[in-house]
Amino acid sequence: MPRCGASRQVTCVNTFLNALGLDLSALQGYGPLLLHGTWVTLKLSALSLVVSMLLGLLGAAAKLSPLRLLNLPATFYTTLIRGVPDLVLMLLIFYSLQGWLSSLTEFMGWPYMEIDPFVAGIVTLGFIYGAYFTETFRGAILSVPRGQQEAGASFGLSRWQRFRYVVFPQMMRFALPSLGNNWLVLLKATALVSIIGLSDLVKVAQEAGKSTFNMLDFLLLAAALYLLITSASNYVLRVLERRYNQGVRGMTR
Repeated sequence: MPRCGASRQVTCVNTFLNALGLDLSALQGYGPLLLHGTWVTLKLSALSLVVSMLLGLLGAAAKLSPLRLLNLPATFYTTLIRGVPDLVLMLLIFYSLQGWLSSLTEFMGWPYMEIDPFVAGIVTLGFIYGAYFTETFRGAILSVPRGQQEAGASFGLSRWQRFRYVVFPQMMRFALPSLGNNWLVLLKATALVSIIGLSDLVKVAQEAGKSTFNMLDFLLLAAALYLLITSASNYVLRVLERRYNQGVRGMTR
C-alpha cells in the first residue's frame, strides 16, 4: 500500500479495501479505523513472535541442559503454559503485572502507572507461546545428528559458531512446519488481547458493529482480513521451507 499523507488517508484506505473487493458502503466511515486495527494486529503479532522465539530458544537450551537447575524450571514453564487456557493466562498475567506495578509505585511513592495494553499484549503472548516454541526448537535440535556438531568442533569452531553455522540451518528445516503452525495460532490469538483494551482488528470491528448495528458484516470483514494475512504468511513460509530444504532429496515443492 503506498504511503499517504494524513489528508489522503481515507482515500488510500478506500483504494486498499477496493483492491480486496470489499463493499465500502457498509463500512460507514470505519475504513481507516479497521486498517489501523489491522496494523496494530500485525505489529503485535510480529513483536510477540520475536519474544516467543527468543524464549523458545532459551527454553530449549535449558530443557536440553544436563543441569537440573535449568532443566526443571524450563519443564515447569512448558507444562504450566500448555496446560492452562490462553485466555486465563492472559488475564492472570495482565492483572498480575498491573497489581505488582501498582504495589511498587505505592511503596516507592511514585505516581500511579498503568501498563500499556500493547506492551502487555506483547509480553503476555510472547510468554505464552514461548512455551510452544520451546518444544518446537527442542525437537528440532534433537533431530540434528550429533556427529554434525562433533565435526564442527573438529574444525575448531566455537560453541556459538557451531550453533550458527551447523545446528541452526539444519534445525530450521525440521522446525519450520511447527513454527509456521505456531505463528498462525499466535496471529489468531491476538484477538484475545482485545479483552484488555487494545484497539486491534477485532476490537475495532466489534465497536464498529455495535455503533452501526451491523455486527455480522464487520466481523466477516475482520475474518476476511485475518484470512488475507494468514494466506500471505503461508506463502512466506513456503518460501522459507524451500530455502532451508535446498539440497535435500525428496523436497516437497
